[in-house]
Amino acid sequence: METNRKDDHIKYALKYQSPYNSFDDMELVHRSLPDYDLADIDLSTQFLGMDFDFPFYINAMTGGSQKGGDINQKLAALAEETGIIMVTGSYSAALKDPTDTSFQVKENHPKLTLATNIGIDKDYQLGLRAVEEMQPAFLQVHVNLMQELLMPEGEREFRSWKENLANYAKYMPVPIMLKEVGFGLDLRSMEIAYDLGVRAFDISGRGGTSFAYIENERGGDRSYLNEWGQTTVQALLNAQPMIAKADVLASGGVRHPLDMIKCLVLGAKAVGLSKTALALVEDKTMDEAIATVNGWKDDLRLIMCALNCQRISDLTKVDYMLSGKLNHLTKADVQKKKLGK
Repeated sequence: METNRKDDHIKYALKYQSPYNSFDDMELVHRSLPDYDLADIDLSTQFLGMDFDFPFYINAMTGGSQKGGDINQKLAALAEETGIIMVTGSYSAALKDPTDTSFQVKENHPKLTLATNIGIDKDYQLGLRAVEEMQPAFLQVHVNLMQELLMPEGEREFRSWKENLANYAKYMPVPIMLKEVGFGLDLRSMEIAYDLGVRAFDISGRGGTSFAYIENERGGDRSYLNEWGQTTVQALLNAQPMIAKADVLASGGVRHPLDMIKCLVLGAKAVGLSKTALALVEDKTMDEAIATVNGWKDDLRLIMCALNCQRISDLTKVDYMLSGKLNHLTKADVQKKKLGK
């Protein structure tokens, strides 16, 4: 198994503290007279043609090392017990090493809803192998351009990426999703991917795990790029023209249910958690982690009730205010962008 690089990613992901979180510059407008009882609130959501009970999931993180495998087992146990989706880290490591079992979690957790992840640099035939071996509900195809550029061992040839993505959209037997890794998926790239056949996107903005920071901690000397990319809220605001025609999901710096709700207000169908979920299984007992995640469900219902929203789709009607680094935008600006004006 690959050890050093994957374990470095875990170590530095837990160490990193983003100097800015865009969710703090977004304020939701409270509703004092609700139309619903707390018991009326429905957390179910839909994306990729599938129904899910809850609008958040454990996003792709790790695998490819013994430590990564141990973490995947804990994440799988947490997801199975709480009924949420888990996405494994990039399956590329297992494609290189047939003895790698760090992604094999279904045997111990048969009720788990599992998805997996692969890099866009991999030929679609390798994607077919990943799907055959993992049997995922869906496949994330991740893009990590700045990380590759900063890694001494990273890719240097990128012209094949669009062709690879088109082939993934065409040939995969399960739904696919294009996913950034924390730099914010830009609208132009989403439009190109949509034309290639992609119908779901995880915008994964800046504010959580920074792979620029991680690669600089691993020996790089370009720390001025640690905050490269767009924040999660900014990436969601930029993605508004895609909201009506594709499934847009959000991740990157999501800390708690209020951050999740803000993503859903901006049109995300679901919200991915990486470092927050990793810290849960690393710092807490499994019983404590399960109680925390189940508490998040209660808190989501509570916040939705305070916003007078019965369903996830109702949240897109919530009024909000932007301040700080986002104060150049108003909700009217966002609505115009959504309508393509």
